[in-house]
Amino acid sequence: MAALLGRDDQALSRVPDQARHGWLSVATQRFGQTTALSQLLLGATLGFGMSFWDAVLALTIGAVLLSVVAVGVGVVGQREGLSTALLSRWTGFGHAGSAVLGLIIALSCTGWFGVQTGLAGAALAGTAGVLPAPVWALAFGILVTVIAAYGFRWMAWTSYVAVPAFLALLGWVLLVHVDDVGAAVGRSQVNSIGMLTAITLVTGSFIVGAAIAPDMTRFHRNGWDVVKQTVLGITAGEWVISLVGVLLARGLGTTDVLGVVTGTGGWIGALIVVTAVLKINDWNLYSASLGLVNFVDAVFRLRISRAQVTVMVGCAGSFLAAAGIVQQFSHFLVLLGVVFPPVAGIMMAEYHVVRRWRNEIISTRPHVPRSAPSWVPATVVIWPASAILGEVLPFGQSSLNSLVLAFGLYVTAGRLDLLQMRTRRATTRKIGEAKAA
Repeated sequence: MAALLGRDDQALSRVPDQARHGWLSVATQRFGQTTALSQLLLGATLGFGMSFWDAVLALTIGAVLLSVVAVGVGVVGQREGLSTALLSRWTGFGHAGSAVLGLIIALSCTGWFGVQTGLAGAALAGTAGVLPAPVWALAFGILVTVIAAYGFRWMAWTSYVAVPAFLALLGWVLLVHVDDVGAAVGRSQVNSIGMLTAITLVTGSFIVGAAIAPDMTRFHRNGWDVVKQTVLGITAGEWVISLVGVLLARGLGTTDVLGVVTGTGGWIGALIVVTAVLKINDWNLYSASLGLVNFVDAVFRLRISRAQVTVMVGCAGSFLAAAGIVQQFSHFLVLLGVVFPPVAGIMMAEYHVVRRWRNEIISTRPHVPRSAPSWVPATVVIWPASAILGEVLPFGQSSLNSLVLAFGLYVTAGRLDLLQMRTRRATTRKIGEAKAA
């Protein structure tokens, strides 16, 4: 247990070169995030409301847009070796902004962890026929908690097992319905979903994951690895799995592809759900712990163990899932998602264009800068304004609107010298002052 609680995975420091991983190891985990049940449901929605080739076009455009965002932010994480919340201190948000961002990441990811855990518990209970769903949800949540607490290496091995298993099981479902699926491409369909709406659905399905890409890409060895991982993980994951949903929905004439999957083959259907949830839920919990560790450090100046936080948050999320409480907050979790696109826009604008604090963060490698702005007033305005305007503008795509607005407004503020910081304060200790996991 002592070894487990010491695995902080550089939660408040840079990931050193010796702790970096090959691109395929990280890409497998990213692919595990994007090959989720939500992508099947997304594909089913598009397949039932669009022609086959229109759905393919929407998926392609959406995947490309997500890839651009993930690469733009992910390269920053790779170069600096810092998690999203910690990195944000020097990419436009300051201590106060990074604390708020860390708390939002923790709330969002913990909530989705609970929702997914409840889904897995229901699938296992329905198939096993013994023990109620809350018991299965609790057991599954604790299993994922242990994996996330042990950190990146355990999560990588989980993906090596869960991703191929999920794909194989899903392929089996396609074979079972091969006759129906084979006729899906040419089948006529009344278009009830417009192209712009479809692209909005695709980008919205993973914009949070793209915005917090540094949590994962900080383990990459170079920028080219980030590009390769993104192409495989996001483009292939968004496109292939959603396309399966399109085919199933069009072939079977229903959007309830989850019911089709779980009702196909008893335990095979349940295992599809379990493997799908397992490979994304450990990252939900992992990012939640990184955000909360940053929040406590930024607000209270206390260094707490990421693994200990993971255990506490994981157990709490598992109990909430078992009690069915988290399902009541699903709309709130969706609402939280609108704040992430502007975050990516501001971070990319600061690091790649404005560069007000870039020299400081680069010059202190391999340590974390000793100080950071306490808060940046311009960001306090740009962040929520971009999120709100992106949602209410009568044209464009909401996530992309808010990201572009945040990027443009932040660059403009930098050009007009409006990025005045408020006070400076000591920040996290040097990497050498804390033991690396």
